[in-house]
Amino acid sequence: MRALAQPEVLRNAAIAAAVSALACFPRLQSWETRRYPVWYLEAILFLGGIVLWGFVFGWHAKYSGRPVFTFRPERTAFVIATVAGVAGALVQQFYLDPVLKARTPEDFPTDLGQWLAIVLFSLSFADLFIVFAPFDWLLRLSRSTKVAAILTITFSLFVLWMKQQTLPKALPGTFLVMLLCGRGVAGLLSLYFYLRGGVLLVWWCHLLVQSRHLWHLHG
Repeated sequence: MRALAQPEVLRNAAIAAAVSALACFPRLQSWETRRYPVWYLEAILFLGGIVLWGFVFGWHAKYSGRPVFTFRPERTAFVIATVAGVAGALVQQFYLDPVLKARTPEDFPTDLGQWLAIVLFSLSFADLFIVFAPFDWLLRLSRSTKVAAILTITFSLFVLWMKQQTLPKALPGTFLVMLLCGRGVAGLLSLYFYLRGGVLLVWWCHLLVQSRHLWHLHG
């Protein structure tokens, strides 16, 4: 826990949390059914973000031996991330989106502004909450990359399961199994990219997946 209290870690975590909270603002502002004011939600994201980013800056490099950010990822990992991003976009566009859009239309943008808000929220907070922070926390506890990866993916599947439980209409059983399998594969790839190219490589892959909406918006 001493690593979290280091001035450099606290400073980096606070800066990253502030950027994340700012990036989430457009999404929160457009959330019509929110029960709390935007300033309150922003404060929660900022304070929670300090803790989550603290896990990342305090433990990732120490226990994985890899940097959090790198502008020169491994070439092989970059190619795989690009291919995975394009493939993921195609799979979601033709197999998953038609079913999910009918149940959660708010997750699908209708204009460029909404698309940007969704992308910023996804990259700045969702990835932090689902991939980066839990993996580094579990890596610190287990000191095992394999154990941390398995538990992180399990957590991701649990979050997806809880989300689908809130849908007004249940998903078909076969589709739900396919969705969970897809999330598992996506989680495994995200962790591979995180270890091989840091945060930026994960963001690159997920940006490609989110870019599938641009074709629809353009059309």
